Amino acid sequence: MHVLVVEDEAGVAESLIRGLRRHGYEAFGADTGARALEAYRSADLVLLDLDLPDMDGLDVCRRIRSASDTPIIAFTDRATELDRVLGLQAGSDDCLGKPFGLRELMARMDAVMRRARPRERTEGRCISHGPLRIDAAAREVRLDGRLIEVTRKEFDLLYHLASHPGMVISRAQLMAEIWGDPVGPHLGTRASRTIDTHVSTLRSKLGNRDWIRTVRGVGFRFGHG
Repeated sequence: MHVLVVEDEAGVAESLIRGLRRHGYEAFGADTGARALEAYRSADLVLLDLDLPDMDGLDVCRRIRSASDTPIIAFTDRATELDRVLGLQAGSDDCLGKPFGLRELMARMDAVMRRARPRERTEGRCISHGPLRIDAAAREVRLDGRLIEVTRKEFDLLYHLASHPGMVISRAQLMAEIWGDPVGPHLGTRASRTIDTHVSTLRSKLGNRDWIRTVRGVGFRFGHG
Protein backbone atom coordinates (compact mmCIF):
# COMPACT_ATOMS: atom_id res chain seq x y z
CA MET A 1 0.00 0.00 0.00
CA HIS A 2 1.32 3.45 -0.96
CA VAL A 3 1.28 5.96 1.88
CA LEU A 4 1.95 9.68 1.45
CA VAL A 5 3.45 11.30 4.56
CA VAL A 6 2.83 15.07 4.53
CA GLU A 7 5.15 16.47 7.20
CA ASP A 8 7.46 19.49 7.06
CA GLU A 9 9.74 18.46 9.96
CA ALA A 10 12.44 16.45 8.18
CA GLY A 11 13.40 14.34 11.17
CA VAL A 12 9.80 13.39 11.97
CA ALA A 13 9.03 12.61 8.34
CA GLU A 14 12.13 10.46 7.85
CA SER A 15 11.50 8.50 11.03
CA LEU A 16 7.87 7.87 10.11
CA ILE A 17 8.67 6.86 6.54
CA ARG A 18 11.40 4.47 7.71
CA GLY A 19 9.06 2.93 10.27
CA LEU A 20 6.31 2.40 7.73
CA ARG A 21 8.71 0.89 5.20
CA ARG A 22 9.97 -1.56 7.83
CA HIS A 23 6.40 -2.81 8.12
CA GLY A 24 5.93 -3.26 4.39
CA TYR A 25 4.33 0.03 3.36
CA GLU A 26 5.47 1.93 0.27
CA ALA A 27 5.87 5.26 2.05
CA PHE A 28 6.96 8.54 0.46
CA GLY A 29 6.93 12.13 1.61
CA ALA A 30 5.88 15.70 0.85
CA ASP A 31 7.01 18.61 3.00
CA THR A 32 4.52 21.28 1.87
CA GLY A 33 0.83 21.50 1.16
CA ALA A 34 1.48 22.32 -2.49
CA ARG A 35 3.59 19.19 -2.94
CA ALA A 36 0.96 17.12 -1.14
CA LEU A 37 -1.69 18.29 -3.61
CA GLU A 38 0.58 17.19 -6.46
CA ALA A 39 1.41 13.78 -4.94
CA TYR A 40 -1.73 12.48 -3.22
CA ARG A 41 -3.16 10.84 -6.35
CA SER A 42 -0.30 8.32 -6.21
CA ALA A 43 -1.23 7.30 -2.66
CA ASP A 44 -3.71 4.81 -1.24
CA LEU A 45 -3.65 6.69 2.08
CA VAL A 46 -2.53 10.19 3.13
CA LEU A 47 -1.02 10.97 6.54
CA LEU A 48 -1.47 14.74 6.78
CA ASP A 49 0.13 17.09 9.29
CA LEU A 50 -2.26 20.02 9.63
CA ASP A 51 0.58 22.39 10.59
CA LEU A 52 2.26 23.10 7.25
CA PRO A 53 4.60 25.96 6.31
CA ASP A 54 2.91 27.13 3.11
CA MET A 55 -0.80 26.34 3.45
CA ASP A 56 -3.46 25.69 6.05
CA GLY A 57 -3.51 21.91 6.48
CA LEU A 58 -7.30 21.99 6.81
CA ASP A 59 -7.51 23.56 3.37
CA VAL A 60 -5.21 20.87 1.97
CA CYS A 61 -7.49 18.26 3.51
CA ARG A 62 -10.61 19.87 2.01
CA ARG A 63 -9.06 20.11 -1.44
CA ILE A 64 -8.01 16.46 -1.44
CA ARG A 65 -11.44 15.40 -0.21
CA SER A 66 -13.30 17.51 -2.76
CA ALA A 67 -11.46 15.76 -5.58
CA SER A 68 -10.92 12.26 -4.22
CA ASP A 69 -12.04 9.58 -1.76
CA THR A 70 -8.43 8.83 -0.83
CA PRO A 71 -8.44 8.05 2.93
CA ILE A 72 -6.82 10.74 5.09
CA ILE A 73 -5.51 10.56 8.63
CA ALA A 74 -4.73 14.03 9.97
CA PHE A 75 -2.52 14.88 12.93
CA THR A 76 -1.61 18.06 14.75
CA ASP A 77 0.52 19.39 17.61
CA ARG A 78 -2.61 21.16 18.91
CA ALA A 79 -4.36 18.04 20.16
CA THR A 80 -7.49 19.74 21.46
CA GLU A 81 -10.98 18.39 20.86
CA LEU A 82 -11.76 21.39 18.64
CA ASP A 83 -8.73 20.71 16.44
CA ARG A 84 -9.78 17.09 16.00
CA VAL A 85 -13.34 18.11 15.17
CA LEU A 86 -12.08 20.64 12.59
CA GLY A 87 -9.95 17.92 11.02
CA LEU A 88 -12.97 15.61 10.72
CA GLN A 89 -15.13 18.39 9.34
CA ALA A 90 -12.48 19.11 6.71
CA GLY A 91 -12.86 15.55 5.46
CA SER A 92 -10.26 13.48 7.28
CA ASP A 93 -11.19 9.92 8.23
CA ASP A 94 -9.36 10.14 11.54
CA CYS A 95 -7.48 12.80 13.46
CA LEU A 96 -4.97 12.38 16.27
CA GLY A 97 -2.57 14.49 18.28
CA LYS A 98 1.21 14.46 18.13
CA PRO A 99 3.24 12.75 19.34
CA PHE A 100 1.81 9.33 18.57
CA GLY A 101 3.24 5.83 18.51
CA LEU A 102 3.84 3.95 15.27
CA ARG A 103 1.88 0.96 16.54
CA GLU A 104 -1.22 3.08 17.24
CA LEU A 105 -0.88 4.85 13.89
CA MET A 106 -0.72 1.57 11.97
CA ALA A 107 -3.77 0.26 13.83
CA ARG A 108 -5.66 3.41 12.84
CA MET A 109 -4.43 3.04 9.25
CA ASP A 110 -5.73 -0.53 9.12
CA ALA A 111 -9.10 0.56 10.54
CA VAL A 112 -9.44 3.42 8.06
CA MET A 113 -8.58 1.20 5.11
CA ARG A 114 -11.08 -1.46 6.20
CA ARG A 115 -13.81 1.15 6.31
CA ALA A 116 -12.72 2.62 2.96
CA ARG A 117 -13.25 -0.66 1.09
CA PRO A 118 -16.59 -0.93 -0.68
CA ARG A 119 -19.12 -2.68 1.53
CA GLU A 120 -20.39 -5.80 -0.18
CA ARG A 121 -23.66 -5.66 1.73
CA THR A 122 -24.77 -2.53 -0.10
CA GLU A 123 -24.96 -4.61 -3.31
CA GLY A 124 -25.15 -1.46 -5.39
CA ARG A 125 -28.65 -0.70 -4.16
CA CYS A 126 -30.43 2.60 -4.58
CA ILE A 127 -32.60 3.89 -1.76
CA SER A 128 -35.32 6.40 -2.53
CA HIS A 129 -37.39 8.30 0.01
CA GLY A 130 -39.55 10.98 -1.59
CA PRO A 131 -37.22 13.46 -3.33
CA LEU A 132 -34.10 11.89 -1.77
CA ARG A 133 -32.20 9.25 -3.75
CA ILE A 134 -29.11 7.48 -2.39
CA ASP A 135 -27.17 5.47 -4.99
CA ALA A 136 -24.76 3.02 -3.35
CA ALA A 137 -23.08 1.98 -6.60
CA ALA A 138 -22.26 5.54 -7.65
CA ARG A 139 -22.02 6.72 -4.03
CA GLU A 140 -24.17 9.70 -4.90
CA VAL A 141 -26.87 11.53 -2.98
CA ARG A 142 -29.45 13.49 -4.92
CA LEU A 143 -32.28 15.65 -3.59
CA ASP A 144 -34.92 16.69 -6.14
CA GLY A 145 -32.44 15.56 -8.78
CA ARG A 146 -29.73 17.88 -7.47
CA LEU A 147 -26.40 16.29 -6.54
CA ILE A 148 -25.49 16.77 -2.87
CA GLU A 149 -21.75 16.71 -2.27
CA VAL A 150 -20.99 14.50 0.74
CA THR A 151 -17.85 12.95 2.18
CA ARG A 152 -17.39 9.19 2.34
CA LYS A 153 -18.29 9.06 6.02
CA GLU A 154 -21.35 11.27 5.48
CA PHE A 155 -22.53 8.96 2.70
CA ASP A 156 -22.03 5.83 4.81
CA LEU A 157 -23.87 7.40 7.74
CA LEU A 158 -26.83 8.54 5.63
CA TYR A 159 -27.02 5.25 3.74
CA HIS A 160 -26.99 3.23 6.95
CA LEU A 161 -29.76 5.29 8.52
CA ALA A 162 -31.85 5.27 5.33
CA SER A 163 -31.45 1.49 5.07
CA HIS A 164 -33.34 1.17 8.37
CA PRO A 165 -36.23 3.66 8.07
CA GLY A 166 -38.11 4.15 11.29
CA MET A 167 -35.48 2.32 13.35
CA VAL A 168 -33.69 4.17 16.13
CA ILE A 169 -29.95 3.53 15.84
CA SER A 170 -27.75 4.35 18.81
CA ARG A 171 -24.56 6.37 18.63
CA ALA A 172 -22.60 3.29 19.75
CA GLN A 173 -24.05 1.27 16.88
CA LEU A 174 -23.17 4.01 14.41
CA MET A 175 -19.64 4.28 15.77
CA ALA A 176 -19.15 0.52 15.33
CA GLU A 177 -20.81 0.33 11.92
CA ILE A 178 -19.49 3.46 10.21
CA TRP A 179 -16.23 4.14 12.03
CA GLY A 180 -15.38 0.52 12.83
CA ASP A 181 -14.86 1.39 16.46
CA PRO A 182 -16.67 -0.97 18.88
CA VAL A 183 -16.79 1.51 21.75
CA GLY A 184 -19.50 -0.27 23.70
CA PRO A 185 -22.76 1.23 24.99
CA HIS A 186 -21.15 4.26 26.68
CA LEU A 187 -19.44 6.66 24.26
CA GLY A 188 -16.77 9.11 25.24
CA THR A 189 -17.05 12.78 24.39
CA ARG A 190 -14.84 12.46 21.31
CA ALA A 191 -16.86 9.62 19.73
CA SER A 192 -20.18 11.34 20.47
CA ARG A 193 -18.92 14.64 19.05
CA THR A 194 -17.68 12.89 15.90
CA ILE A 195 -21.13 11.48 15.16
CA ASP A 196 -22.96 14.69 16.07
CA THR A 197 -20.65 16.71 13.80
CA HIS A 198 -21.37 14.47 10.81
CA VAL A 199 -25.11 14.47 11.50
CA SER A 200 -25.13 18.27 11.78
CA THR A 201 -23.23 18.64 8.50
CA LEU A 202 -25.57 16.23 6.71
CA ARG A 203 -28.63 18.08 7.96
CA SER A 204 -27.18 21.33 6.67
CA LYS A 205 -26.45 19.84 3.25
CA LEU A 206 -29.91 18.28 2.99
CA GLY A 207 -31.52 21.55 4.07
CA ASN A 208 -33.92 19.93 6.53
CA ARG A 209 -33.32 18.53 10.01
CA ASP A 210 -36.18 16.06 9.60
CA TRP A 211 -34.19 13.75 7.34
CA ILE A 212 -32.19 12.68 10.41
CA ARG A 213 -34.15 12.94 13.63
CA THR A 214 -32.60 12.86 17.08
CA VAL A 215 -34.09 10.48 19.63
CA ARG A 216 -32.94 12.05 22.87
CA GLY A 217 -30.78 9.81 25.00
CA VAL A 218 -30.72 7.03 22.41
CA GLY A 219 -29.49 7.97 18.94
CA PHE A 220 -30.91 8.86 15.53
CA ARG A 221 -33.71 7.80 13.21
CA PHE A 222 -34.09 8.39 9.49
CA GLY A 223 -37.16 10.47 8.71
CA HIS A 224 -38.71 12.24 5.76
CA GLY A 225 -37.77 15.79 4.88
